[in-house]
Amino acid sequence: MTTVQKPGLDAIAQAAQSQQKGQAPGRGLPPVHLWNPAHSGEIDIVITSDGRWLHEGAVIYREALVRLFSTILRKDPDGVYLVTPVEKLKITVEDAPFLAVRVDREGGDLKFLTNVGDEVTAGPDNAIRVEVGEDGEPRPYLHVRRGLEALISRPVFYELVDLAEPRDTPDGETLGVSSNGAWFAVGPPGAHLS
Repeated sequence: MTTVQKPGLDAIAQAAQSQQKGQAPGRGLPPVHLWNPAHSGEIDIVITSDGRWLHEGAVIYREALVRLFSTILRKDPDGVYLVTPVEKLKITVEDAPFLAVRVDREGGDLKFLTNVGDEVTAGPDNAIRVEVGEDGEPRPYLHVRRGLEALISRPVFYELVDLAEPRDTPDGETLGVSSNGAWFAVGPPGAHLS
């Protein structure tokens, strides 16, 4: 009988670190979209809707480890995975894998910071979208990379609403913000101010 060893955090971290060691500083993220490892499975990692990372029910407090894992995330049609050249492990994401915790207006751009240190400028390639939940509350998101999104935190969303201006659209007057040559609806005037 062959036993399959469960992948551990240390093994994944080691594989991710080995990929980053070969990269020049400032070169960017590992090319996880190009990797098709032979080994595929699941690991008991959950990214909660408030941005916490859990492993087997316990919070991962090592910020550097969470940031490292965030660089090897990939969204496939059937879910979100941690991907290295040798292993692809499905994880659970309750809402979005990232949380937008800050926004700054720099000229004509809105620049966001995520809870894992990604800096993202909203624009044609990184859209802002707002869904309305079953409870009637807005759920705003920002595209970060390759289908992975950040839930925009409530304080940051209120900042966007303060920056928003009304615009006539086919659906009527709508509040929105512009960034990097694109315009994004955040909702009708007054809808998110209470």
